[in-house]
Amino acid sequence: MGEVMDRRPYVREMPKSWWLGQRRYTFYMVRELTCLFIGAYALVILVGLFRLSQGPVAYGAFVDALQGPFAIAFHLLALVFALFHTVTWFGLTPKAMPLRLGEKTVPGTAIIVAHYAVWFVVSATLLLVARA
Repeated sequence: MGEVMDRRPYVREMPKSWWLGQRRYTFYMVRELTCLFIGAYALVILVGLFRLSQGPVAYGAFVDALQGPFAIAFHLLALVFALFHTVTWFGLTPKAMPLRLGEKTVPGTAIIVAHYAVWFVVSATLLLVARA
């Protein structure tokens, strides 16, 4: 038999900016990045609930802290990212979860419109409850 050859697997080099090459990859990565801001916002809400449980003085200090320019900028940025994440996810929903009724598939636009309709109804209901 012949001599044993030194085999090394082929390793394709992947630049760190691979996702900038195509628009859909960029949107995907930005949408995934938005989860960090949504998670940070959830932590802010949890801190607010914790401060509320500590009494009116602690909660008042928390509310005062949220009125600073940094907190307002963070909330606006979190809102923009939440809207971006929601809109891009609603656009992907028909591909991620195709809906079948019997032998037919529900059109993607109907699924997207249904998501926006439910989003509107839930938002309007929460607004009405908050104003009451």
